[in-house]
Amino acid sequence: MSIGYRDYQPLRVRPQPRRRGPSGKLALAVGIGLLGLVVVLVVRAAPRATAPPQPGPGTPLLGGLAPGACEAFAPTGRPRGETVFLDPGHGGPDPGVIGASVGGRPVEEKEVALAVALDLAARLRSDGYRVVLSRTADTSVVRLPPGTTTETTQEVDRDLEARVRCANAAHAAVLLSIHMDGYDDPSVGGTETVYDPSRPFAARSLRLARDLQSALVSWLHRPDRGVIPDEQLNAPTLSDRADQYGHLLILGPPEPGYLDQASQMPGVLVEPLFLTQPHEAALAASATGQQEIAAALAAGLERFLGG
Repeated sequence: MSIGYRDYQPLRVRPQPRRRGPSGKLALAVGIGLLGLVVVLVVRAAPRATAPPQPGPGTPLLGGLAPGACEAFAPTGRPRGETVFLDPGHGGPDPGVIGASVGGRPVEEKEVALAVALDLAARLRSDGYRVVLSRTADTSVVRLPPGTTTETTQEVDRDLEARVRCANAAHAAVLLSIHMDGYDDPSVGGTETVYDPSRPFAARSLRLARDLQSALVSWLHRPDRGVIPDEQLNAPTLSDRADQYGHLLILGPPEPGYLDQASQMPGVLVEPLFLTQPHEAALAASATGQQEIAAALAAGLERFLGG
């Protein structure tokens, strides 16, 4: 996600004291029993090893957008009567953050965000939710001229505004924008979640942010960078105009000259990993890592919607 970043403090982990366990045959028996329990828990908790099914053609909600943009998908499980709006960040000529894994393989934010969103959509639909995706392929949401390789500030704004209009057209219960982080120091990593505190539903957005952040940290075991109000993001956010506006366009309030139509539901933007941290980039680029992120987001959404 092309936003500004704060000064980071070194993360310190306090060493945990070692505990003395039982001895002799009792220890062996306990160890074997615990090993079996761990195996069972790992099998039950592990994310799917296969790639998520592609959703296929959905129902377009808005006209005049790029092919595959703003499409609704019915639940495949018992319907719950609620809609989740998923927004894979960037897309098309906008790659977002470009990092590199341990082996030097380039990793683009737009690709990781889309893979996670498709996996998450499959999980949510199986759990009975209707899902609306801002994009289902490597494309912008707004229709751009053929051969476009870069977007102007105005095109970026229009694209973000189209995502907001799609979320509202979906009548979604919740908005989740999926991004990855980046920084000029490759040692910086971790997980953070952003919300807007100025909206009428800010308390629910904060609860959603906390539920998702807790789930991501629990699943990914990465440093907890916390829940952050978008007003505290420094420098350019998602465009030069958005910086003067002081909010993320996908989450912020309506304001003439910046955002005519704002999102109408609790929403957050998640950044599970830093693509500029090689080990985190490798995790983000792997099918297993993408499945773990999707599983964590599903757990956090279930907690919020169920609560």
